[in-house]
Amino acid sequence: MNLSTTSTAPANYWLARPRPNPEAKLRLFCFPYAGGGTTIFQSWPKSLPQTVEVCPVQLPGRGNRLKESPATRLLPLVEVLAEGLIPFLDKPFAFFGHSMGAMIAFELTRLLRREGEALPTHLFLSGSSAPQHPVPRRHIYNLPEPELLEELRRLNGTPKEVLEHPELMQLMLPVIRADFAVCQTYIAPEEQPLDCPITVFGGLQDADVTREGLIAWRQQTTAPFSLWMLQGDHFFLHTSQGKLHEVISQVLHRLEGRFATGAGAF
Repeated sequence: MNLSTTSTAPANYWLARPRPNPEAKLRLFCFPYAGGGTTIFQSWPKSLPQTVEVCPVQLPGRGNRLKESPATRLLPLVEVLAEGLIPFLDKPFAFFGHSMGAMIAFELTRLLRREGEALPTHLFLSGSSAPQHPVPRRHIYNLPEPELLEELRRLNGTPKEVLEHPELMQLMLPVIRADFAVCQTYIAPEEQPLDCPITVFGGLQDADVTREGLIAWRQQTTAPFSLWMLQGDHFFLHTSQGKLHEVISQVLHRLEGRFATGAGAF
């Protein structure tokens, strides 16, 4: 596969940069959880270093791509995503992904490695077990609507006012089903560990992602690994956003120091 080819969507469709920062030393590409969009990361530029350009990734089926069909399988999604992001990998960059976004960030990094493209200087993987960690999978993407809505209430990631808005839910459910299909049909191909550092985040009250599943990410890199457990359930990236940003900022500051001295990635 030639990643220099043109994606089916214009490159600017893939990114929603709330504060374009052409002078930034590093880009942080952010991948959303299932059912989420770029608005998750809208406030992030205010909390992260000014030398970092936050680049939320806009997936098909939401935002300005609402008329496109959402992806239902992870690996084909990553292939077209890679094509769209290649023009923006011309300076040092890192990936952040939460839940489904963590899977996307991980497989995108592996694809870039296979194709000999630039690799992220750091991976921030949040709210997701490592792909080789066995977890019971209940397929909920094909549940009848009442059961699916009940599952969304349990997960606590969809605002109550949205769940109680029938017209809005009818608009969102196809994307939610597709995203759950992306997550629940994903089987990671066997590959050698990455050589970029990985920082993993988990929620202390997350009933679905265990500490063991988070620690298992250590096996996916030969570089430094760290795990941070934050207060909150599966959506701790909202309730513990301050601590999350503090840790990310510390890592990015160290990365910038390496760039300044020419020492390479952290």
